[in-house]
Amino acid sequence: MSRKKELLTLMNIDTSWLKTNYITENNQQSFHDLRLEANNCQKCQLAYDRNNVVFGKGNEKADIFIIGEAPGKEEDLTGEPFIGRAGKLLTEILFSMNLSRDDVYITNTVKCRPPENRNPNSEEISSCSNFLDKQISLISPKVIILLGKIAAERILNTSEPMSFLRTKIHYYKDTAIPTLVFYHPAYLLRSPGEKKKVWEDILFMRENINVS
Repeated sequence: MSRKKELLTLMNIDTSWLKTNYITENNQQSFHDLRLEANNCQKCQLAYDRNNVVFGKGNEKADIFIIGEAPGKEEDLTGEPFIGRAGKLLTEILFSMNLSRDDVYITNTVKCRPPENRNPNSEEISSCSNFLDKQISLISPKVIILLGKIAAERILNTSEPMSFLRTKIHYYKDTAIPTLVFYHPAYLLRSPGEKKKVWEDILFMRENINVS
């Protein structure tokens, strides 16, 4: 029992409200503290060339949690995930799902930009995994969407091709959170003929995942 609760109990004051309010306040503070920790992180080499940490953005009570690969040049300059052409396409994909960016939470496997936009390596992703795990724990989404092969490989620990990973339900690490794989918007910009497959992914999610 906390000292505060103990004193209130001794004064015969109802404390049934205390635990709930404390937990809510603590969770909100935890997300704030996690962002501060990420902003000061120097666990890997990516910290030394970044302009901004791209922690993530969106609804901290979202049902849908989206994970991309890594921040690019524009993301590094602004500190916001998925802006530019790929970000615009992601916004359009969300719109086709009757969602806005304010309805979901968006982040990446790593919070800092790899030099020359190269793929993040396993050490860098491992260094950031604690932030990602805590974000998911605090938000507690109903579904996770992995954007692209790199995110799928790293998060699901697999080398299977996209054709195998799509339209299947996976799970995030040792959690029971269903995890789906979509094509990355940047890939769709390079291969516009594949855009129709995104609709297949959306329909699969609608049919198999209960997301309000």
